[in-house]
Amino acid sequence: EVQLVESGGGLVQAGGSLRLSCAASGFTFEDYGIAWFRQAPGKEREGVSCISSLDGRITYANSVKGRFTISSDIARNTVYLHMNSLKPEDTAVYYCAADPSGLCTVVSEAPYDYWGQGTQVTVSS
Repeated sequence: EVQLVESGGGLVQAGGSLRLSCAASGFTFEDYGIAWFRQAPGKEREGVSCISSLDGRITYANSVKGRFTISSDIARNTVYLHMNSLKPEDTAVYYCAADPSGLCTVVSEAPYDYWGQGTQVTVSS
C-alpha cells in the first residue's frame, strides 16, 4: 500500500522555523518526484517546492524562495521541508505528493498520484 505521512507541523511565531517530514512507504521512493503543496483556509491548494528523482532538480514557488529548503533522505524514504523566517501567510495545511514519472512541478497537481493526509502549520503574528 502506498503511503505518504506528513509530520512536523505546529504553531510557531512569525520569524520562527519548522521542519516538515514526509515519510514514504509502499513504492520505490527514489523513482518518484516529490512535492510539497499547501492549502490555506478559503484558498486553492498551491505548490510550494518539489524535487525531481530524475536529475535532482529542485523548484520553489516564488513566495518561499530563500526561506524554505527541500531535501531528501533516500535511506529513510523521507523528504523534508525546512521552513525558516515563517510569515503568517505561510499558515496552511501542508501536503506532500508523489509523481511516478520522477519529474517535479509546483504549478500543477495533475502529475501527482499519491498524497499524504496533510499537517497543519500555523504562524502567529
